[in-house]
Amino acid sequence: MAAKLFVASLIATVGLSSAAWAVEPPVLPLSETEQAQPALPPILTQRERAKVVDAILADRLETVIPKLMREQGVDMWVLVAREYLEDPVVATMLDAESLRARRRTILVFFDPGGGKPIERLTVSRYGLGGLFKPVWNPDAQPDQWKALADVIAAKDPKKIAVNTSSLSAFGDGITLSQHTEMVAALSPALRERLVSGEGLSIGWLETRTPLEMKYYPGIVRLAHAVIAEGFSTKVIKPGVTTADDVVWYYRERLSRLGVDTWFHPSVGITRQGAKDLLEGDTVIQKGDLLWCDFGVTYLRLNTDTQHLAYVLKDGEMDAPAGLKAGLAAANAVQDALTSSFKVGETGNAVLAAARAKAIAKGLKPSIYSHPLGYHGHAAGPAIGMWDDQDGVPHGEFKVHANTGWSIELSAFAPVPEWGGQEVQFRTEEDAFFDGQQVRFLDGRETTLTLIGGK
Repeated sequence: MAAKLFVASLIATVGLSSAAWAVEPPVLPLSETEQAQPALPPILTQRERAKVVDAILADRLETVIPKLMREQGVDMWVLVAREYLEDPVVATMLDAESLRARRRTILVFFDPGGGKPIERLTVSRYGLGGLFKPVWNPDAQPDQWKALADVIAAKDPKKIAVNTSSLSAFGDGITLSQHTEMVAALSPALRERLVSGEGLSIGWLETRTPLEMKYYPGIVRLAHAVIAEGFSTKVIKPGVTTADDVVWYYRERLSRLGVDTWFHPSVGITRQGAKDLLEGDTVIQKGDLLWCDFGVTYLRLNTDTQHLAYVLKDGEMDAPAGLKAGLAAANAVQDALTSSFKVGETGNAVLAAARAKAIAKGLKPSIYSHPLGYHGHAAGPAIGMWDDQDGVPHGEFKVHANTGWSIELSAFAPVPEWGGQEVQFRTEEDAFFDGQQVRFLDGRETTLTLIGGK
């Protein structure tokens, strides 16, 4: 209730009328079934997007921060960023009009205890959309580091978390020079209270809130719709269109929609008789199995999807049974993985359990899944790497509830119609783990997309 009141207060503060707030992204339920050729959802204007982003941020600051700090026993968290060198966490805490940190931006969260609200302060010249209270007067104290030290001393925290981590880039946001100058400004007693903010950083970035999850399926639907456009006769003309033509169709389509991509798309061709994946200027032919890897960034959240399509030969009405069986094998590996998620398990433990299940079913899996959210390859535990199926150091992070995931993997299977040629069936779908089960955000591909024919 408090979060709702805070969001309402924020909207009133920045002068948004209820009519202005009525425009919101499409709201879709989580679904296990993916629509074939889905329609493109409406795209919000930049102004409309800003309102959604700011409301989500306000809600997150009110709900996620107190929970994390109290769970981890940290009563102060200090984040430092400089313009064009933003800490990954700070970048997600800027309001929609603050595209960059200004000069040096210092954010301070302080828990006074006793169930009182977390204080949100900024030792900088600007208040960041009213979400942080400015507590630095440069006229009275020109030295910003001394001003920070004074704030910390006045609050007298038991633990002062700063973003340093040898394992996670997401928890290592403070640069060496900033850390050195901050430490120099503190008293010897306060220096002894410094701890790593790694857990807070990862927790902030990986946690998905109910308000975010209200809109996330619609963001994935946007990605699915654009993928479907590219994997159609609208774009692909066998014997003419190259793999790169489809790649650049995707880039151009997103540009015209005003939607960002967090990585350059990939389109590959698996062809009967060809040993390796064909890409680049290879011309698409009838009988090819196509693969794409595609992701968008919208409302600060990311998608990551890999889909497969088959280009029908003359006279064909469906894909060869062996190709359909290969996709079914990849779906079975997905099932082995999603059924292995458990709160408190490490990513490496989930990987081992999923591989054991898949192999026991006679499958040949390769699992390389990752968290998804404010980043495409996001904060949290890795579940395998394509070149390391035995576990990796950052796979030792634990799985938590209310987290987003890219269920990325492949199954290797022979295709009888292609003379028993072994094919890698790559698939990737976006999902949410609520602590009990993994659910796909906008379904998963269980039927090969067919191009041509009819």
